[in-house]
Amino acid sequence: MKIVLALDGSDFSKAAVEQLNRITLPPSTEICIINVYEFPTAIGPELMATGGSLNNYYEEFISGAQKLGEKIVSEASDNLKNLNKTLTITTSVVSGLPKNAILEKAEDWDADLIVVGSQGQGALSRLLLGSVSQYLATHAKCSVMIARDKNNS
Repeated sequence: MKIVLALDGSDFSKAAVEQLNRITLPPSTEICIINVYEFPTAIGPELMATGGSLNNYYEEFISGAQKLGEKIVSEASDNLKNLNKTLTITTSVVSGLPKNAILEKAEDWDADLIVVGSQGQGALSRLLLGSVSQYLATHAKCSVMIARDKNNS
């Protein structure tokens, strides 16, 4: 079984790790833990006011996003391995639109399941912004498990 576990570090994505830990998985299960950060497309007035260099801004953003992403996927990997030592786990931190990057990873890797946390957005937020979990549920070629954090529902 091949599982893509997509995490953003929120309580909802931590709930996804916890729910995956509760499932009895076959010994040959492979899990790819992915974190996707969005590259900033607009420059805020704060950067312009400080006279900061765009190159420095982008380099610092990418470095910080990569470090945070590595921490998120590493913690999840350790958590999963502690309960099931037979899992084969790989990690990936990439830049892009989360819904597209997760779907692309699942399709390229021929995943059987995508596991994501619910963001718990209200109807208006989903209408205006869209929901990664909702998009994956309706567009993925494999099954999708959406985990909810009962404390933040």
